[in-house]
Amino acid sequence: MGVIYKPFGIVLGILAALLGKRVFNFAWTKIDDEDPPKATTQETTWGKLLAAAAVQGVIFRVTRFVVDRYGAIGFHYLTGAWPGEKRPDPDD
Repeated sequence: MGVIYKPFGIVLGILAALLGKRVFNFAWTKIDDEDPPKATTQETTWGKLLAAAAVQGVIFRVTRFVVDRYGAIGFHYLTGAWPGEKRPDPDD
């Protein structure tokens, strides 16, 4: 089932990235009036740069997990097969 789910996972990843970008831009407007700094922005502080990276990382990761989870639930609903593991490995 993993091979069949792969194209859905790719599309969901793209959608999650687009949604994550929108959520990040919205959240950043609540933090600062200026656009978030990029790593190559010359005139910015380390604090602002690291804050932008941390907020962006958390938002992107959480968004990806939520979209992946709902994608797996939808795939299971449509096909009757879960696309991933049933339980985590006890070795982990």
